[in-house]
Amino acid sequence: MHENCYRHDVLILGSGAAGLSLALRLGDDLSVGVVSKRELIEGSTLYAQGGISAVLDAKDSIESHVQDTLKAGAGLCDRGVVRFVVEHGPGNIRWLLDQGVQFTRDEEYTSAGGYHLTREGGHTHRRVVHAADATGKAVATTLEARVREKQNVTLYEQHIAVDLITSRHLPDGKDHRCLGAYILNRGNARVETFLARFVVLATGGANKVYLYTSNPDVSTGDGIAMAWRAGCRVANMEFMQFHPTCLYHPEARSFLITEALRGEGAKLLLPDGDRFMPRFDARAELAPRDIVARAIDHEMKRLGADCLYLDISHRPADFITDHFPTIYARCLELGIDITKEPIPVVPAAHYTCGGVMVDRNARTDLAGLYASGETAYTGLHGANRMASNSLLECLVYSESAARDIQALLPSYERPPEVPTWDESRVTEPDEEVVVTHNWEELRRFMWDYVGIVRTNKRLRRAKRRADLLAQEVIEYYSNFRVGNDLIELRNLLEVADLIIQSALRRRESRGLHYTLDHPLKDASQRLPTVLIPDDYQPSRQE
Repeated sequence: MHENCYRHDVLILGSGAAGLSLALRLGDDLSVGVVSKRELIEGSTLYAQGGISAVLDAKDSIESHVQDTLKAGAGLCDRGVVRFVVEHGPGNIRWLLDQGVQFTRDEEYTSAGGYHLTREGGHTHRRVVHAADATGKAVATTLEARVREKQNVTLYEQHIAVDLITSRHLPDGKDHRCLGAYILNRGNARVETFLARFVVLATGGANKVYLYTSNPDVSTGDGIAMAWRAGCRVANMEFMQFHPTCLYHPEARSFLITEALRGEGAKLLLPDGDRFMPRFDARAELAPRDIVARAIDHEMKRLGADCLYLDISHRPADFITDHFPTIYARCLELGIDITKEPIPVVPAAHYTCGGVMVDRNARTDLAGLYASGETAYTGLHGANRMASNSLLECLVYSESAARDIQALLPSYERPPEVPTWDESRVTEPDEEVVVTHNWEELRRFMWDYVGIVRTNKRLRRAKRRADLLAQEVIEYYSNFRVGNDLIELRNLLEVADLIIQSALRRRESRGLHYTLDHPLKDASQRLPTVLIPDDYQPSRQE
């Protein structure tokens, strides 16, 4: 075996809810590698505040959850997938409880087993189980603790994948299959070879492609970009969800204000104190996120306002501090007492509804390659993700992937040796400012031209800029040793192009995609937007 080559049965790229839950569900006899770009739990799961939607209340029903999800998805959800995910919801909540996740209890909720349930936008029932207002942290830290106890799991923190290794890297190039990944060890700055019988992309979303985002720095679309380069189809990349309420404060970068505040009665206000949501939707503050985000964006542009306001101060102070301790504490640090005054908020890029196409076993188009969580397009979200369905999707599809991998294991041989990463013709970067400048330019023009409200002219302008930057980055990538920032910029440019292409193809307004050139829905476009790479080969994965 070559130096700096690692072998596992299953290689999981990403360590959020999707990646860690999969690692825990695989058999103890398997060798599992989990790769994390930063510390193990640094990712979107850690920062998720709201909760996980599941039918836990006897007064609720599977059918109601299905219908709410279909309605929020604006006609583009896969009905079979929605039912599949919703039906597996309660079982996955029980699995989390078995792992030790401590959800908020309220003995008055006898019909829900004593767990407090909140309601968020698009839901007609209280069905969001949560751990105060820091559900993601409770899930992430619990799963991290369980994974660190497993002897068969090797953790590779501070590592970032550069590209997938496929059978194309072999001399004969037969049997189109994923064999592993080339991965940059950020500690020694060397690209190492990781081989595995199965590779799982659980790398999260791509919302760092925008200037303003609720996401952590690691959300750079790595899995989506790598899968596309490896020949996998992607779908619905035009549907980038903007969370309506991020805290607007110079010292509060990326701090989300959970939708659960609105579920508990918080009102959105203009700078003069007037409510405005009833003018946009009968559900007012509880309308789905796309409607609320567009309403806020419209009012900010109409008034020339830097932000609008979210007010829950009419609720009792002890209720606010008990249910939203994280938000209360963070705002208080910044001089905002949410028990007495409204919170300044702005929309921010929040969730990637499209991604790598997978089936119900989380299989991609490439044999041996799976995708789960925000990286994947399953058909659950359609044109708009309903609140708190995302962590549920992570759990359900990782459960499916684990079951499928175990079943296929006997028929998948260990990958052969592959060429190591060749750095013989590259040099150290001479102008890091090129990467920094291009990163900033990309995120700004994506925000300006491919944001909440779009036009064909803006999209074409963005496409020209993206193509120009891509050429610069390809040249840079070809001549200089790779580093973390260059890898992420390359992936973000790939994803930006996929978003723009998808948005140009959808000549209607639906869900999260709103264009002034085509402001109405078009019934003839009730299909996902599927992008097919030039070298696409249908999978022969059995």
